[in-house]
Amino acid sequence: MDNTGYCNESSTSDEDMVEIAGATLDFSTTEDVPPLDRGSGDNPGMEEVNGVPKLMDLLDDPVPGVGTYEDFNTIDWVREKSKDRDRHREITSKSKESTWALVKSVSDAFSGWLLMLLIGLMSGALAGGIDISAHWMTDLKEGVCLNGFWFNHEHCCWTSNETTFQERDKCPQWKSWAELIIGTTEGPFAYIMNYLMYVCWALLFSFLAVTLVRAFAPYACGSGIPEIKTILSGFIIRGYLGKWTLIIKTITLVLAVSSGLSLGKEGPLVHVACCCGNILCHLFTKYRKNEAKRREVLSAAAAVGVSVAFGAPIGGVLFSLEEVSYYFPLKTLWRSFFAALVAAFTLRSINPFGNSRLVLFYVEFHTPWHLLELVPFVLLGIFGGIWGAFFIRANIAWCRRRKTTWLGRYPVLEVLVVTAVTAVVAFPNSYTRTSTSELISELFNDCGLLDSSKLCNYDNANVTKSSNELPDRPAGDDVYTAMWQLSLALVFKMLITVVTFGMKVPSGLFIPSMAVGAIAGRLLGIGMEQLAYYHHDWAIFRGWCSPGADCITPGLYAMVGAAACLGGVTRMTISLVVIMFELTGGLEYIVPLMAAAMTSKWVADAIGREGIYEAHIRLNGYPFLEAKEEFSHKTLAMDVMRPRRSDPPLSVLTQDGMTVEDVETMITETTYSGFPVVVSHESQRLVGFVLRRDLTISIDNARQRQDGIVSTSRIFFTEYTPPQPPSSPPPLKLRGIMDLSPFTVTDHTAMDIVVDIFRKLGLRQCLITHNGRLLGIITKKDILKHVAQIANRDPDSILFN
Repeated sequence: MDNTGYCNESSTSDEDMVEIAGATLDFSTTEDVPPLDRGSGDNPGMEEVNGVPKLMDLLDDPVPGVGTYEDFNTIDWVREKSKDRDRHREITSKSKESTWALVKSVSDAFSGWLLMLLIGLMSGALAGGIDISAHWMTDLKEGVCLNGFWFNHEHCCWTSNETTFQERDKCPQWKSWAELIIGTTEGPFAYIMNYLMYVCWALLFSFLAVTLVRAFAPYACGSGIPEIKTILSGFIIRGYLGKWTLIIKTITLVLAVSSGLSLGKEGPLVHVACCCGNILCHLFTKYRKNEAKRREVLSAAAAVGVSVAFGAPIGGVLFSLEEVSYYFPLKTLWRSFFAALVAAFTLRSINPFGNSRLVLFYVEFHTPWHLLELVPFVLLGIFGGIWGAFFIRANIAWCRRRKTTWLGRYPVLEVLVVTAVTAVVAFPNSYTRTSTSELISELFNDCGLLDSSKLCNYDNANVTKSSNELPDRPAGDDVYTAMWQLSLALVFKMLITVVTFGMKVPSGLFIPSMAVGAIAGRLLGIGMEQLAYYHHDWAIFRGWCSPGADCITPGLYAMVGAAACLGGVTRMTISLVVIMFELTGGLEYIVPLMAAAMTSKWVADAIGREGIYEAHIRLNGYPFLEAKEEFSHKTLAMDVMRPRRSDPPLSVLTQDGMTVEDVETMITETTYSGFPVVVSHESQRLVGFVLRRDLTISIDNARQRQDGIVSTSRIFFTEYTPPQPPSSPPPLKLRGIMDLSPFTVTDHTAMDIVVDIFRKLGLRQCLITHNGRLLGIITKKDILKHVAQIANRDPDSILFN
């Protein structure tokens, strides 16, 4: 990890010496050598110095392993961006020399757009396949189509001539399991058989999902967004965006959603799109070899994930910008927009829902909202904020308990128990038995005369068939029954989602959060509608809601409630509003959505500052420096740097006074990721900074490639190697692996400035000087520990768990 200490000689007992899988980091390559050093006049190979062969700069030829990163390390953004600028300057200068170089230059410039095209096509195709498969397997729990088992319920009855508006989901081609097994659809035995088959299919799907995740891709579990945020901030988790993770996450996401668990596929689709982006990056050299450039692609891929999840390309770009990205230049904004466009077009071409829409719950409302309705909209925002804060605290407490108790040791059993409880409780209630996306679709729906839903069973005695708009009507018995069932569904969803999110299956949070808000909103909407019908003479309704008018749209309340709860959990604002109005196609409802989203964020922030993704980042100990947090504590760099007063002195290399044996001894006796290079131990004047991995690789490479390199060979970090005695072994010049411009600040620099520097430049470490002399070092881990201490949290929790 990049935040291992660099400064303490006694390495094994120090709190900073905790290593993750012995990981170290390297960021130097030939291209990084400054121009002054390149012009030193040295030629690769051997040169005679006083009759003794001298090894020249090893890195004139690339050394395998140099310039790569180990697992669980943070990249150096400054170094990576500098490396890319050097590469770009070289291509530009060569493009004037020949036609072939010009073609290479054009292809290099075009490669980013081609990569975005491929990511959009691949992600859109996968999302379409996931939607179709999940819809089919969800219906498989209730029955099967005789015309072809691969048809879901809706597609099976499309061609039937025996369906009616009242029972449009019933047709001879679709058979329930009770009808197939015992030959009847009525009576208690048929109900019990359908109940039993529903539970068995749910258990089978969830068992397959958790088994595949455990056996082939442990990183495929969960939402993936907390880890993607951490990766985009510069951290490396090998395999998290690999091909096995992509394959298993795609398969198990379908299984997990089909099992009926209270989870969604929208969050994991962001992970799937980022996997596509990471894999396709390997086709292009400039993205394969540069971690900073690759993270620009992953930011665009995150936008693609939301674009295909919600059919909201603009919302996806804003989601990536607002919620997940750490570094988002203007060029990435344009490319994200293009990739999201391609992905949405691909999904629209596949048409997974058969309605020419990108999402299952696309609706359009026809009645404008009134200013006084902002009061219930704000109340929904307050509910969403309180629910969001409650959910985060409860879920984090449950996940912490999972880590420290037997639950964490038996993930398969946990998934099966939660699935069994969910299926047993969900089946009797038609609103929990159906998939969550279909539930939201029904709650968003604006009732028409032909709707067969219980929520639309109003008294239509005074309605003429030619009416274009349906007036507010008295609710029928079925509406009140539906309200009781929805109230039970609300309590069930609120509780079961707490224990479901974070299990070892792919699990998104967008859809369950929206379902909770949509249920609450629909209940409030029906209440307002009936209040306006029976009390239209009240002052609050007089003047805008006359008898026989269509005043209140309960589906709009459901939509506003969904936005409020999702905002309370994730703390999204701008992107959330854009996603919601892209879902519904109603620009005129932006103000209610904005009011609810902003209110929910204010209320949730008043209870707890962290959103669900930041809370999971902190729970897992990821080295993520949150850009949204304010640092107001008055401390100086000298208060945070290592070594402290009681620590041994800083471990340093001298530029010309150490042998290979001295350096190898220091590497063996310490676990630091790198060492400052000084003129001498007496002067402590800073020359540069060299990484442990570079030293190890370079020394091993020199022993293999160059005769005469022994333990007594002297190591030089200087530009010119001084003459050596004839009897001495050849020296080893390692200036090429040294960072000649390490970032430094003085010991009296305020820590709020240091924290800002780490955030905005993406530093791994910063050297501290006093009057030009090296004094200490601050690593990213030191910053995170200091921030945790100020917030009264355990500083030792900053570790990749």
